[in-house]
Amino acid sequence: MPLTQSAVAHIPRSGIRTLMELALRDPQAIHLEIGEPDAVTAPHIVEAAHAAAVSGRTGYTSSTGLPALRAAFADRVTATRGRPTGPEEIVVTTGAMHALAMAMAALLAPGDEILVPDPEFPNWRMQAVAVGAVARTYPTHAEHGFVPRAADIEAAITDRTRAILLCSPNNPTGAVYPRATIEAVYDIARRHDLWLFSDECYEAITFDVPHVSPCAMDVDGRVLTFLSLSKSYAMTGWRLGCVVIPDPKVVELMSQLAEATVACPSALSQHAGLAALTGPQDCVAEAVDSYRERRDAAVALLTARGIDCVRPDGAFYLMVDVSRVTDDSHAFALDLLAEQHVAVAPGATFGPAAASMVRVSLASERGQLIEGLSRLADHVDACAARRELLALPQA
Repeated sequence: MPLTQSAVAHIPRSGIRTLMELALRDPQAIHLEIGEPDAVTAPHIVEAAHAAAVSGRTGYTSSTGLPALRAAFADRVTATRGRPTGPEEIVVTTGAMHALAMAMAALLAPGDEILVPDPEFPNWRMQAVAVGAVARTYPTHAEHGFVPRAADIEAAITDRTRAILLCSPNNPTGAVYPRATIEAVYDIARRHDLWLFSDECYEAITFDVPHVSPCAMDVDGRVLTFLSLSKSYAMTGWRLGCVVIPDPKVVELMSQLAEATVACPSALSQHAGLAALTGPQDCVAEAVDSYRERRDAAVALLTARGIDCVRPDGAFYLMVDVSRVTDDSHAFALDLLAEQHVAVAPGATFGPAAASMVRVSLASERGQLIEGLSRLADHVDACAARRELLALPQA
């Protein structure tokens, strides 16, 4: 058979999954590589899915989602963004990644460019490549808390640029972008007539700073807002999210794509999602408090051991600087797993700005997190000692 010429054949491999698959072969491994809450889905959410199953609500739904769930998502956007949003602007999706993939397929032609931050979540590039588009980066810097500068984003625009992607709270850095930054980027998108994709999967997870969405300032329908229930409600495996789309023509495009790819999201997951959005929110508040405490404990531990890290204001990730002992974060992560049985995500998989860092998930169980970071610090010390030994003059 001839080799495929599909763009899908050129999708890059994610270094996160590579480390995860290696770590799964190690029964002693401490898993700090995957961003998945250690909590279980709240009982009232599970019970809603069970009730839907036993009552037979297990068939197809509209490709855009259950009307009640679309309304619940719209109500959430209205309440949290201050922008009146109707259910007709909501397309329910099989997770936010599905929504982003469909948006790129709908709005980017082969050769079109989308600007993403560096460090980047690798799946954005994977999705762009899959539709024949080109992901180009704009820089963010550790010394600025990984918050981008509007001038750097504008400088990255070319005549092929069609969209800018923002992610706040950010994966992998945990940066939460201030209002001035969001407003400046939205202004750039308007002046250059670009789509603005706002990945807000971690919207509910911020630590004493506000989450600001460009959705709130959108006056001409160019902002697409991507939401997920995975992180806030510990529902990663339920695969449920949505995209907020002010333009009805784009809603129709996305509806057609949904029908062509998944028919509709799982009916049981949608009933669970409705319970999540409309039911008690204690589980979210408790999770955020837990992540804040873990962040503080992790930063304190690393600081005491002389290891730099960038203190995150949101999400549940910590970027740890290992440049003192290596500029090859992939090799460092492999050695850490082999020698200390600790799995972390190599910064190189997120782009050049994180090449000498590793990403640690603060959503891991607290005891495992502290033990894993202690072993990471031990590994850094051991690497530093080996480097010093090699640097000694030979007799």
